Amino acid sequence: MSRLLVATENRGKLAEYRRLLAPLRAEVLGTQELDLHLAVPEPHATYAANATDKAVAHARASGLVTVADDSGIEAAALGWGPGVTSARFAAADGRAGADLLLERLADATDRRARMVCWLAVAVPDVKGGEPAVELFEGIVDGTITHDRRGSGGFGYDPIFELAGGRTTAELADQDKDRLSHRGRAVRAALPRLRELLAAQARMGRTAEDA
Repeated sequence: MSRLLVATENRGKLAEYRRLLAPLRAEVLGTQELDLHLAVPEPHATYAANATDKAVAHARASGLVTVADDSGIEAAALGWGPGVTSARFAAADGRAGADLLLERLADATDRRARMVCWLAVAVPDVKGGEPAVELFEGIVDGTITHDRRGSGGFGYDPIFELAGGRTTAELADQDKDRLSHRGRAVRAALPRLRELLAAQARMGRTAEDA
């Protein structure tokens, strides 16, 4: 079975990736299972650049095809922020980002929002060069609620409401996977991931025959 690394230590995100990547019939590993704990900075102004750095670092260290993402929530009333800084939005005072976002938007009438995911797929270079990277994007539009709703998901899910009137935290896993920003990015990447893992398997068989 082919092996694929997801560059995250977030258990909720890893569980989501395992569902989304199930069509590949690959062994989907998290960094903790490889005892791989890399502190990769995310200093860039774009999701794509941050995702690329994470994917490249983990592919180089593991020797595996690696998936990494950078994602965030963007609210119209905050000039489409916090965006790329979503993961660090409330870190300064130790609060959950969702709680701080609700506070900032308490009096906002424009509650339009979107969730964005940029997915980087990094392929190790067998000759020791820089891993090759391909990028995929997923975006879903919605609104910010006035309070938390739902017990599923993680992060901003309890305050992000879709057009159907439910937050992503109120959805069953299969519905969230179908509608979410991360689900859309992964579905865009699946055909290419299938090709990469098939090529990896062929190379493995060739090495065994040799």
